[in-house]
Amino acid sequence: MNKSKLIELLLIIPLISVLAACQNYLDVVPDNVPTMEHAFSNRNEAEKALFTCYSFLPNEGNPDYNPAFNAGDEVWTYWPMTEDYFSLDSYNIARGLQNKASPLMNYWDGYNGRSMWQGIRMCNIFMDNIDNVPDIADFEKQRWICEAKFLKAYFHWYLFRMYGPIPIADENLAITASPEDVKVVRQPVDSVVNYIASLLDESAAGDDFTGLPLTITSRATELGRVTKVAALAMKARLLVTAASPLFNGNTEYQTLANHDGTPLFNDTYDPDKWVRAADACRLAIEAAEAAGVQLYTFSSSQITLNDAQKQEMSIRNAVTEKWNNELIWGATNDDIGNARPSYWIQLFACPQLDPGVTNLSLKGKFAPTLRMAELFYTANGVPIEEDKTWDYNSRYELRATTSDDVGMQPNYQTVGLHFGREPRFYASIAFDGSTWLMRNGTFNIRSKLGQHSAKRQSRIYSVTGYYTKKVVNWNLVATSNQVTVEPYPWPIMRLADLYLLYAEALNESERSEEALPYINKVRERAGLSSVEQAWSEYSTNPTKYTSVAGLRTIIQQERGIELAFEGSRFWDLRRWKLATRVLNASVYGWNIEQSTYEDYNRRLVLFRQSFDNLRDYLWPIHENALLINPNLVQNPGW
Repeated sequence: MNKSKLIELLLIIPLISVLAACQNYLDVVPDNVPTMEHAFSNRNEAEKALFTCYSFLPNEGNPDYNPAFNAGDEVWTYWPMTEDYFSLDSYNIARGLQNKASPLMNYWDGYNGRSMWQGIRMCNIFMDNIDNVPDIADFEKQRWICEAKFLKAYFHWYLFRMYGPIPIADENLAITASPEDVKVVRQPVDSVVNYIASLLDESAAGDDFTGLPLTITSRATELGRVTKVAALAMKARLLVTAASPLFNGNTEYQTLANHDGTPLFNDTYDPDKWVRAADACRLAIEAAEAAGVQLYTFSSSQITLNDAQKQEMSIRNAVTEKWNNELIWGATNDDIGNARPSYWIQLFACPQLDPGVTNLSLKGKFAPTLRMAELFYTANGVPIEEDKTWDYNSRYELRATTSDDVGMQPNYQTVGLHFGREPRFYASIAFDGSTWLMRNGTFNIRSKLGQHSAKRQSRIYSVTGYYTKKVVNWNLVATSNQVTVEPYPWPIMRLADLYLLYAEALNESERSEEALPYINKVRERAGLSSVEQAWSEYSTNPTKYTSVAGLRTIIQQERGIELAFEGSRFWDLRRWKLATRVLNASVYGWNIEQSTYEDYNRRLVLFRQSFDNLRDYLWPIHENALLINPNLVQNPGW
């Protein structure tokens, strides 16, 4: 971190007014108070201090502030952009422009007003002073302490996932600390993981009536605050990440060491890390199911839908229905203080739907790549290149639609790639010739040149020809004068994610048969048959699921599909050490500036991505930080 940040972390910072981080409980913010004694003089002031801890959470629902959206290969956007963005950092990372002189999305020193180290310090201040509050009940104090421990763990986790081995800020440095005490060192990966896991264990400790609640019961005021289930689920994600190839036996980082020779990566693979991860996943699932968390399925008596539409809304609303019963923990903060965590991603994703309405707030620029369109299964639930009944070689050739083609307009033409695909494909992605179901009607997407969803100017269009339907709440309504958006908490963790993490950990622990039911739960909700049935009947590799390596590939693709456009793929490709292969490839889209079926439906190379095997898996530390603190060492390749 730079010098100013080090000084900032040593000083007792005032509790300043911060942006509201939740639609319900963080609309109360701390006053600008001069003394720590006043900040913890009573329950109300202490609660403001707790909400200050929450305020440092990264803005994970905004597509420009979360690297997992635009910095990878799931979506692409026209270039250059002169407006319609908050930050260009993630787009530049995707284009290979990360650097150590001025690191992009630099959460080490602070980015978008969020400093993870300052957040950690605030949590430490809170825990150091909460016992001084005279008018707080013990059960409430214990809950708040557990919340602060969770947030402290989460800030460490966020840095760990980006930078790998990091310093551990277990206690705040005193104002009188010596210069040498300030010059902290990075801790080995295993030490960092164990420390974060221990904090999460402490935050989740106790029965249903002590510490963190199992569920949020005061839904009008506390939705978005941490629960035991959230703490256990985040521990599961942490340990699955730590057991994955990037951090488990990574020999390419064996030379990364502190100046005293302490290695920061253990280059010996440890299978027990997967066993530990599987145990953590199991405990998290048991707690989630005990709390009533379950895979979401659409049900409404207020509107009549056919079976295919109900299936689509089961998939879409698992993400976009506010506080639905699949959500384990959702981000409720945004960058403006208006408690609209998914507001901007919806506007960035939604195209012009109604040919009679044009509204420039609908950007349609959050555009899935052709690679993502090809990732989804066929209707038979297997990869398109494996399905022996699906014409893979003719996937780019035009075909005519009929009234029997679900998710598409009849009497239209589009490529074979869009026919005979699984329900999640049509629920997640829209394209020229597809339909888009909203509560106020079904709209036809027509995006060839001159049509209503097409490019009309130098901005507000999909550069690939695809649109991200999945992240748009179906209650969005646009008129010529305004757009009404129903924000939802951005899903940091939902049950389908946890099921697939468990399946992965079981498979890597050589318990593949135990993994299959959890994959199949997710597939069943998506309208697909089991892995065993789908591969046995339709795949050219019918026994693929019977080996650890084969099921690993299935699980990885299942995660890519189920969690598409939710900020998972970016980190999954890194922890699996697959980014070197996947992200050294061209980004493709359709020839969107054409008006005929034949010309529009031709592939175009939009960009050639590159990914350095040594350098790009971890973020660079700002080179100034290394000058200020010579005890820090830089990440490999930087």
